[in-house]
Amino acid sequence: MTHAQLEALLQRLTDQLAEALRTEPLDLRAGHRVASELVAAHIASAEALGRTVEVIQLRLVRDLDLVADDTADRMARLLAAIATGYARALRDRTLDEQEAIRRATLTARADAERALRASEARFRHQATHDPLTDLPNRTLFAERLAAVLDGSTSGVHRVGLCFLDIDRFKRINDSYGHQIGDRALVAAAHRLSRAVEPHLVARLGGDAFVILVERSTGTGDVLAVAESALAALAEPVLVGGHDCTVTASVGIVERRVADTSPDDLMRAAGSTLHWAKTAGGAGWAMYDAERDEREQARQALSAAIPGGLERGEFYLDYQPLTSLQDGSVLGVEALVRWRHPQLGVLSPDSFIGLAEETGLIVPLGAWVLAEACREAVGWSTATGEPPYVSVNLAVRQLRRPGLVQEVRSLLRRTGLPPNRLQLEITESMMMGGAEEPVRTLRALADLGVRIAIDDFGTGYSNLAYLRDLPVTELKVAGEFVRGLRAPEAADERILASLVSLAHALDLTVTAEGVETVGQAERLRAIGCDAGQGWHFGRPAPADHILARIR
Repeated sequence: MTHAQLEALLQRLTDQLAEALRTEPLDLRAGHRVASELVAAHIASAEALGRTVEVIQLRLVRDLDLVADDTADRMARLLAAIATGYARALRDRTLDEQEAIRRATLTARADAERALRASEARFRHQATHDPLTDLPNRTLFAERLAAVLDGSTSGVHRVGLCFLDIDRFKRINDSYGHQIGDRALVAAAHRLSRAVEPHLVARLGGDAFVILVERSTGTGDVLAVAESALAALAEPVLVGGHDCTVTASVGIVERRVADTSPDDLMRAAGSTLHWAKTAGGAGWAMYDAERDEREQARQALSAAIPGGLERGEFYLDYQPLTSLQDGSVLGVEALVRWRHPQLGVLSPDSFIGLAEETGLIVPLGAWVLAEACREAVGWSTATGEPPYVSVNLAVRQLRRPGLVQEVRSLLRRTGLPPNRLQLEITESMMMGGAEEPVRTLRALADLGVRIAIDDFGTGYSNLAYLRDLPVTELKVAGEFVRGLRAPEAADERILASLVSLAHALDLTVTAEGVETVGQAERLRAIGCDAGQGWHFGRPAPADHILARIR
């Protein structure tokens, strides 16, 4: 308040009091009103009030020229009313201010609580939803699934999952870029959500989604959901001017709530999705407990291979490759066995495929090669050349850059002459036209190692290519030998042609799967060089072979 404004206020208040002094009867409320205005004007200290009242009193004396005792008494009473009213007004203003502060505090607290709840809701949404598609994420899906399984009060309740993965989605990213890929993924997510509503659809990451069927009445319910999802995704979508058509694979699991857990459901769904993928995609696969059990057993067996190698559980048997002319043992094929601590002795058919799928064939094959060379170096015969040892090479082994050096070091370390080692490869490994395997074989042949093509006749034979390979022997597949049981066999003519072809290329021929005397005689008649099979001897430990050749 400026000085002029203060002067005007004091003059107005003086006038009000002067009027009250003249009024009969005396109304002390005029003093209360003046006090209220002083409080409103923020004259809020005792010193300020005293000075203000003193100024008003002097003005009243000056303006009214007061001399009468009764007037002085009336003025004293009015001034006392000012003091009393001032205290009351100040008290009321303080209470009002306190109430205003309290209300403001309550309002601020309510606003803060609302903001906190909104913030928590936003954080909760961010924590439980995928940032790209805004679908529920893995966390929310896990919570819902656990709630479904925990909340069931009846063991007859059933639950279903559709585990969905978009087929070859990487091609969209590679062809159009990740921005278009993300937009296509968002479009696919929205289609899925609409197509299977009201079921929960969650994005687990990448191009993988899962659909939760909380109250299934059987596999038909979940299958219908899966087919709706596949149909929705199959419709082309235009994204950024590009026609993005996608297909998907779905793994379906449906079972009683009482018989499962979240981990069991997800593991089973993942296995089933893998089946749908390996079947070519663009379709669904239903969970099969027997198949899953077989695959889990295969997985466990695969995982046990490294430990089995470390513990010395693998060993070699040998099967003779016998001359059809004089019955001498020309060579022996090393065949790996696994003495499994729980499953007993396992043949190669039980674990070689697993080892090839996982890449464990490389360490396993290296062990077989080293063990065969180590045992063969000590073989000797009373007369003639000791037999060579023949070892199968897997595709991964042949394509390893260090194979030639590995064989060279192995021969040097064991002292086995190179011509007493034969490496067998399958026909399909060599007929693809790749240069690197051929260069590897030539380098091995330059060391003096024998090279044989195994199971010849079951692949696709490029004869001109075969002519240029550094091969010393063809091992004809047993399928043709089995046909020799018939009196007039077309397989015999095929075998005769293969033998003639091999001899024209200066190669020897060994027939596999020889089981009878008749087969051996007919092979001898068409000029086959050697035979291998149960007729000449079953796979056996090295000491049995040594006993025969000595």
